Amino acid sequence: MTATTSGDGARNDPLPLRRRGRVLEQAIFEATLDQLVNTGYARLSMEAVAVGARTGKAAIYRRWASKEELVLDTLRATLPQPGPAPDLGSLRDDLLELVLRMRAAMVSVPGCAGRAIMSELDHERARPFVGLMHQRLIEPSKALMTEVLRRGVERGEVRPGAATPLIADIAPALMMYRSKMLGPPTEQDAVAVVDQVLLPAVRA
Repeated sequence: MTATTSGDGARNDPLPLRRRGRVLEQAIFEATLDQLVNTGYARLSMEAVAVGARTGKAAIYRRWASKEELVLDTLRATLPQPGPAPDLGSLRDDLLELVLRMRAAMVSVPGCAGRAIMSELDHERARPFVGLMHQRLIEPSKALMTEVLRRGVERGEVRPGAATPLIADIAPALMMYRSKMLGPPTEQDAVAVVDQVLLPAVRA
């Protein structure tokens, strides 16, 4: 839909689109992510999201009472899921696949939005978002890591006793740390985490 023009030639915002249900919610989520990535959490407003989604403010407020609720639901609906544990035939291939999935989630638009929120807010205000990131990304990734390590023990590639919660913490914690300190992790970072840290720590 094109923008309208007033009688004096001034350009107006595009008219709202008539959408409902999941189609409208998806447009709102996309507009919310765009606001988070480009302007940050503090400057995000329900009005700006409504404009970005080309809907009315009432459609936003009917669903979410605050921008915190809106952002949490947006991340909950859009963060990539880790998927099933890989079984590619070798420990290194499985570990690399997992770490690359973590990296893909972190550099995705929802992942970038989540990192922007946590870097902008103080510890107390960021708590709900940190909890969501742990629930949707960190804990599932650790569970998959543990499964891969246990399978590696059965194949004789991982020393007995290495499939521990602390070892499963290494890759998510290291990737998050490097992301915060050095910017979005690269594929080379993922390879280095596997070859220089994980494999030496767990090999039989």
